[in-house]
This record gives sequence, structure tokens and C-alpha cells, in this order.
Amino acid sequence: MHLITSIEQLENLYQPPASTSLEKEVTSLNPVYRRWIEQSPFFALASSGSQGLDCSPRGDVKGELFQIIDDQTLAIPDRRGNNRIDTLRNIVEDPRVGLLFMIPGINECLRVNGKARLTTDPQWTTNFEMNGKRPTCVILVTIETVYFQCARALIRSDFWNPDLFLTQDQVPTAGEMAKSGNPTFDAINYDQTLLSRQKKTLY
Repeated sequence: MHLITSIEQLENLYQPPASTSLEKEVTSLNPVYRRWIEQSPFFALASSGSQGLDCSPRGDVKGELFQIIDDQTLAIPDRRGNNRIDTLRNIVEDPRVGLLFMIPGINECLRVNGKARLTTDPQWTTNFEMNGKRPTCVILVTIETVYFQCARALIRSDFWNPDLFLTQDQVPTAGEMAKSGNPTFDAINYDQTLLSRQKKTLY
């Protein structure tokens, strides 16, 4: 009896949004949003396809994570990963994507929604060459909406407070998490070689 099953029922639970929360949404990168996004070294990319939803982290040194082609277009290299290509499969099936950009130490986030397509055109892959290696493909995002997310979530979580940072022994290791899905997995060896392996395979 407490389930919310209609938009009308949902909207009746909340006050109308403040005008500023609507006015901050634009259909392309304005100069202020452009200045903000250029400082971001990290974003999460959400996508949807026939196999379900996906949200993957994307990070790189500032200036290499993406390129702003124009106020309506972003180019994003698909850097080396685990080859599951969940996001890329989704984009081929359904171009709709959502991106959430973050800047270390800043509590606001920037949200970008749009449609994506994939290209292997050397014109694009060459632009993102790092250490002599090019990304396999580049994601081109056509922007439909941009707006900033207020700071409440990160303030509530005290996200950037170094006093709350955990050490590796306080959470499961990467090897332990892999072993949780495959009991025969050699978690100890995996963890012992992880840092050196990651350094060699970033690009």
C-alpha cells in the first residue's frame, strides 16, 4: 500500500522544484559549464541496452580524459580495460548515455545527457594516443542537456574528508572480490602483482 506507482502520486509527495534547479539546465556547454568540465579528471558513464544497465568509471589525466569538440560534442577515448565492453555494447544498441563529471575536492558535479556513437576513424584515435598506444575506438557524445548537481550529496557523505579515507586492510582487496565470484581464483597472487600490472597496462 506504500508503493509509488504513478507519476501523479510521486509528484504529490514533493514540493515543486525551485526555479534555479530548472534554469541551470541547458542544451549545450555554455562558457561557465565548459570552464568547469575542463578541470575534471573523472566521470561515470551510464548506458542501457538489451542486456541491462551499466555505469562505468572513466578517468585520465586532465586534458586526456575527453576533448570538447564544440559546445554540443564530446570525444572520449575508450582506454584499455577488461574487454567486457558492456558500455560499448549498450551504445551500439541504444545511444542514450548519462555522464557525471567530478573534480577532486569540489562538492558540485556536472551532469551531461545525450546520445553516443562509436568510431575507429584514425582522425579521432590518433588524437588520444598515449605512450605510443591509441584507443581501440572513440565515443562521440552529442549533448542534449547539461546541468550541475548541487553539493548536498557529497556534503552529507563528507566525501573529500581525508580523515574518513579507508586503508586497503579495511575493505576487501581486488583479489578477494574476484575470488568471491570464483572460489578457485588465486587472490593472493593477483593482489601481489596488481600494482605493477596496472602500471604496465594503463594505456
